[in-house]
Amino acid sequence: MNTTAQGQNARSGLLTLMIGAVGIVFGDIGTSPLYAVKEALGGAHAPAPLPENVLGVISLIIWTILVVLTLKYQLFIMRADNHGEGGTLALVALARKFSSGSAHLHRFVMITGMIGVSLFFGDGVITPAISVLSAVEGLEVATPAFKPYIIPVTLLVLFLLFSVQSKGTARIGRLFGPICLVWFLALAGIGLKEIFGHPGILTALNPLHGIRFLLDGSHGSVFPVLGSVFLAVTGAEALYADMGHFGKSAINWSWGSVVFPALTLNYLGQGALILGDPTAVTNPFYLSVPTWGLLPMVALATAATIIASQAVISGAFSATQQAMQLGYLPRLRVVHTSSSEIGQIYVPVTNWLLLLAVVALVIGFENSSNLAAAYGIAVTGTMISVTILAFGIVLRHMCSWSWFKTIPLLVFFLTVDMVFFGANAIKILDGGWFSLAIGAVLFFLMLTWRQGQEMVRQAVRKEEILLEPFLRRFDATAINRVPGTAVFMTSNLEVAPPALVQMVAHTLTLKERAIIVCVQNIDIPFVAHSDRMAVEVPFSHLYRITLRYGFMESPDVPRALAECILPNGERVDVEQTHFFLGKANFVAGHPSGMATWRLHFFLTLFRNSESATHFFNLPPVRVVDIGTRIVLNGHQDGTSEIPSR
Repeated sequence: MNTTAQGQNARSGLLTLMIGAVGIVFGDIGTSPLYAVKEALGGAHAPAPLPENVLGVISLIIWTILVVLTLKYQLFIMRADNHGEGGTLALVALARKFSSGSAHLHRFVMITGMIGVSLFFGDGVITPAISVLSAVEGLEVATPAFKPYIIPVTLLVLFLLFSVQSKGTARIGRLFGPICLVWFLALAGIGLKEIFGHPGILTALNPLHGIRFLLDGSHGSVFPVLGSVFLAVTGAEALYADMGHFGKSAINWSWGSVVFPALTLNYLGQGALILGDPTAVTNPFYLSVPTWGLLPMVALATAATIIASQAVISGAFSATQQAMQLGYLPRLRVVHTSSSEIGQIYVPVTNWLLLLAVVALVIGFENSSNLAAAYGIAVTGTMISVTILAFGIVLRHMCSWSWFKTIPLLVFFLTVDMVFFGANAIKILDGGWFSLAIGAVLFFLMLTWRQGQEMVRQAVRKEEILLEPFLRRFDATAINRVPGTAVFMTSNLEVAPPALVQMVAHTLTLKERAIIVCVQNIDIPFVAHSDRMAVEVPFSHLYRITLRYGFMESPDVPRALAECILPNGERVDVEQTHFFLGKANFVAGHPSGMATWRLHFFLTLFRNSESATHFFNLPPVRVVDIGTRIVLNGHQDGTSEIPSR
């Protein structure tokens, strides 16, 4: 292929990724114009829509987008990639790696990471509710007769959205980019229309208008306004979280060439409309749309908000899987909805819990203005945790920064985050408590799970028998070798799997070919095929195999064994192999090291988590569980690493 053709293919590939990024990465932030200006200038605590206030608020919105999206995330945060992947948990994995030498720093990373992940889910609950509800509210602008149908229509759209998750989104996902591209072009178009009518709004591009607004106390406290201004950057985390899917170049180009210009023009246009008609603060987005285009715009906005919600839901599935692999959550059922796309997964528990929470939000808060009061606090909390981990630990190591460079950047961006956190904190009683409550519940669950897992690890360690002495002891004993292959799952290759101990000790029999398999979860997103497997032969006819998986992968033990070539040149016939699992029955001891009710809660989680059979994708008809009873007691601080499953 000649150089010209290669260049054309590269440009074509980049263009395809850019269009995809417009839909997936920027779907959430792209729907912010539906409610950001409306709340900042027309909300319960908004200043009077005087020209100086309009210019100040629009200036704050535009410069907040520049500082948070362009400066913080694009210029800095996206450098902290974990083998090309981004997101809170990818960042946590990197921070754990760089802090492994200090127990105190490692504990701090764990706690900060759990807070960030918990608040991510708290934010994820609100996004579908406020996005879809604010889009459907355009029907009321068309005619007040539609008002009684806004909530029912919103609930119907959301129910249909969550119901199709189990079918996978690969097919409809191809439409996300083009639909959102049309959406952003529409944003730019209606914005330009209003700007031509009141070109004076262009002076809002001068940051001095925003600074004057912040310093002027005549309109009351600026904190409520800043809380509404922050709505314009909710969804900023997607730039980092989806970096692995589209790459930095596609995200940066789509932001600079399409998304940011369209958002800027639309926010300026809404400000221009209010300059000309202050009563338009009631719903400046839809009131800037021509009457003939109102219903089509409602339909387009609904489609855009569905796409934004889909991106959040898919992100929740991915975050759940990563949290399980990193040991933050119990094993849950994960369904792969595509045979070709590794990231296309569906987590039933996450899906239906999200739907219940979203329905409760829509019914309880009734309109997007009330929901806006609940929105923002969780997002700012997540941003704070990302700022601390990225600038305080990860970027300093990855970029070899000195403290003279690290501290000013950390202080600057942390100050910005804290200001917005404080601005949103005053909305806690107005609804912000909902997302914080969800985050608190998840944080408690993750903390209890990790501490309980550490108790399990220590209890199991007391029962462990070293593999080599155990095998030497029975090597001199007449062990009956029977035809077939037996696979024993373990979390530690140095000790004898409980199922192996039970079988040999009680029956003095063992399959002719015995394989001990240990699945290790690595703090990288994906493990190369060449690094997936390591095979050892410690004793005759006994093999030890280590399988490594990244935190964005699902273990598939039979598939890995089918690809394995043993040192003697033989292959494993998975169809004729039996898998033996040590199934421990843990009971609470005294003292247990944690409150009795928490211990029982952990044991409930443990017993109801996804079985190892399904988690490792083992064939159920060839799985044999061998049970043991282990008492949990002793004091643990819950900060140690959980052994690989």
